Amino acid sequence: MDRSTEEAQTKEMDIRSLSSSHHHSQSERYIHKDIGYAKLANLDPQYGLYSSFVPPLIYAFMGSSRDIAIGPVAVVSLLLGTMLQNELDPINEKAQYQRLAFTATFFAGITQVTLGFFRLGFLIDFLSHAAIVGFMGGAAVTIALQQLKGFLGIKKFTKKSDIISVMHSVVASAHHGVKNIKKGINPSSVNEIYFSGDYLLKGFRIGVVAGMIGLTEAIAIGRTFAAMKDYQLDGNKEMVALGAMNVVGSMTSCYVATGSFSRSAVNFMAGCETAVSNIIMSCVVFLTLEFITPLFKYTPNAILASIIINAVIGLIDIGAATLLWKIDKFDFVACMGAFFGVVFSSVEIGLLIAVSISFAKILLQVTRPRTAILGKVPRTTVYRNIQQYPEATKVPGVLIVRVDSAIYFSNSNYVKERILRWLEDEEEEVKAATYQPRIQFLIVEMSPVTDIDTSGIHALEGLHRSLEKREVQKSGDVVAPQLILANPGPVVMDKLHASSFTSLIGEDNIFLTVADAVSSCAPKLVEEQP
Repeated sequence: MDRSTEEAQTKEMDIRSLSSSHHHSQSERYIHKDIGYAKLANLDPQYGLYSSFVPPLIYAFMGSSRDIAIGPVAVVSLLLGTMLQNELDPINEKAQYQRLAFTATFFAGITQVTLGFFRLGFLIDFLSHAAIVGFMGGAAVTIALQQLKGFLGIKKFTKKSDIISVMHSVVASAHHGVKNIKKGINPSSVNEIYFSGDYLLKGFRIGVVAGMIGLTEAIAIGRTFAAMKDYQLDGNKEMVALGAMNVVGSMTSCYVATGSFSRSAVNFMAGCETAVSNIIMSCVVFLTLEFITPLFKYTPNAILASIIINAVIGLIDIGAATLLWKIDKFDFVACMGAFFGVVFSSVEIGLLIAVSISFAKILLQVTRPRTAILGKVPRTTVYRNIQQYPEATKVPGVLIVRVDSAIYFSNSNYVKERILRWLEDEEEEVKAATYQPRIQFLIVEMSPVTDIDTSGIHALEGLHRSLEKREVQKSGDVVAPQLILANPGPVVMDKLHASSFTSLIGEDNIFLTVADAVSSCAPKLVEEQP
């Protein structure tokens, strides 16, 4: 059994476990969760039910996933509530707060539709897996701590989400009541959205962030279940569907909804094959809103808090963090940066750290590509990285360097300087050795170089000029080491021809393989005089 199959089965077992543990009274549990998530967003409980009624109906007709179940989720609810309360007091400015929530939901939907329409979904990939693990874990801790207010019956509680402020409120406080949930289906909120004034920009800013996070979560869930059932997920169609449901939702008293992992897992285990499950769920919520909501006023705050804490505890993925440490220390730093940013500051800061570290990693990889010295694997004509293959031997008088990246303006100088440093280091080793020929040929293996721009070509020209300034005694004459290219791709080759670089180094110094290049150097190396 290969590793990918094993991982898929493990994931499926996790989902089966999650589903079976929530098999009984699912509708009641999810309704309680919807109420609890609305509390996270600092909204009246009915808004959580509203958001589980209209958005799933819209998604059922527009989405491409057969398994995603739509509704409010913990992380987005907390994110929205935290950012909104930084602008308005949810108690003393309740009406304006709700209007701003609908405005943010509207722009979250617009953001998602725009990303899908213009095929800009790659932007959500800037939130790396490592950053998401840390962000979700930090958010889970924050959510659980915030529920101490209801769980312990504390009346006065901090509005801040960082761990220090929350624990201070718990210690400083040394009661009970669920509001009545408004009966009836979603009222219109078209006239409550801010389309002008100061709150327009604030709603736009909050909506963009909430929309991106909601999109990231939904796409990740959709891809997981699509892989299990072996079907393709249309990412751009998903974005348009999620955006459309939030735009419509903002006009029908909903706040930001997205894909829910726990609900989707139940759908998966129940054998759902189409998005009709979302329609059925909406019907259940409809019946709840019309007939059952008065009963929920008897649900204690402590129960709601317990449900939310139980729901978010699975977001803390210690196993994933441990794996990040084993595989990539930089990813682990990104994970911890996002985690501590959320826990000790705020959701926004944690998100900012996550995105910043993701960008930093990309920039580092782009501006500092890997290079390697190649050697010949014994009894073959294959040349490989001598650090990966210790048995590979260097060719005397020849330095073979591989560049593992496209060469652009962002890394061209680094590539040139790194190759020259390799060359200088090799020459120092040659000087220290006995009867070792000086470096006469520099072979650059370019098969991983998928593209090159003008700056990259200038860097190769600079490398060529630097070699011309070096002196090697050969047959009594003073000559310069030669630059040789091996296996440049068609795109790179076209640009080298267009820039006349091939004429500069000579067409006969470009070879199909490293082995061919080394073979051409062998007769000339015999003539070398020590």
